[in-house]
Amino acid sequence: MENTAAPKRPVTVADVARAAKVSKATAARVLGGYGVVSDKIRAQVMAAATALGYRPNELARSMTTGKSGIIGVVVGDIENAFFSLAVRGISDVARMAGFNVIIANSGEELEAEKSAVDLLIGKRVDGLIVTPARCDRMEHLQDALRVGVPLVLFDRTIPELGVDAVTGDDRDAAISATRYLLEEGHRRIGYISAMDIDGAPLVDSRQISNSAVRERIEGFLAAQTGAAPTDPRHYVRLGATNQQRTDDVVKRLLAEEHPPTALVTSDSLVGLRVFRSLQSLGLSIPRDMSMISFLDADWTTVTAAPITVVDQPVYQMGKKAGERLISRLNGKDLPIERTIVKTSLIRRGSVASPSPAEP
Repeated sequence: MENTAAPKRPVTVADVARAAKVSKATAARVLGGYGVVSDKIRAQVMAAATALGYRPNELARSMTTGKSGIIGVVVGDIENAFFSLAVRGISDVARMAGFNVIIANSGEELEAEKSAVDLLIGKRVDGLIVTPARCDRMEHLQDALRVGVPLVLFDRTIPELGVDAVTGDDRDAAISATRYLLEEGHRRIGYISAMDIDGAPLVDSRQISNSAVRERIEGFLAAQTGAAPTDPRHYVRLGATNQQRTDDVVKRLLAEEHPPTALVTSDSLVGLRVFRSLQSLGLSIPRDMSMISFLDADWTTVTAAPITVVDQPVYQMGKKAGERLISRLNGKDLPIERTIVKTSLIRRGSVASPSPAEP
């Protein structure tokens, strides 16, 4: 038999007001979280709302209060464990403060990031946390500030923008990792990143628009001042964006007249790709190649030789970014600052002294 019953309509504020025996205005104040009512009336209204299965109309509430209770988050690559952990930290802080989170993935593409920011502003988010794909393009972020949306940058910084940022100690972390390899006797060290500069070789770190990548490479180069027999920039390789391109990068490095004896990889995804490349070539870590990766991802502990990593407290970084934004949303008058979260080097089995046969 065909069901001809009319669909059940949503429960309204007026329905809750009637059930709680209060005015519609009083019910709206309780359900919207604004204005002043007694504890008795608040409990009365909330009990009625629960009994009726009332669900708030977020758009209507935002038009009434000017607040949506939503934070927008735009990250570079949600597939990367770094950003997944960060989003968890942001979300946990937001939930405790009564905010919901909408997440957008830019894929490290500027146009996708612009579209995501525009979409989130259109959804009337109260604030934004953004990992900028490029630190030399900020027009869309300036537009967000212009319409009054507070902004915190995550993982990367744009000093000219004049907003809070939460980052790792990228330069110091790269210096520590590189010095460890130098102490073990390595003098030809490769650095591999997914960041690309249109296929051009690295001449100057200022070519790199991503502040985190730039600072890591600057630390990598600074640590080798006076220690490397050749210009260490020669062993910086970019563009390891997928497995095939990473395979090509590793093969070209190993085809050098004097190939590197150790590698530093810029994040856990690149590290895993490099690990697979070395495996496919029949090379053993650390016998044939020493290796250090950024981020203590799960895979780094289950390889035959566990991978030495730069341990980044990413969850804490996400929490700090969320706390900073929420403080601003709650009206706290804070000076603009960059919060730098310290990292540490976890030494495992992937680093050994180079073979005595190496020159």
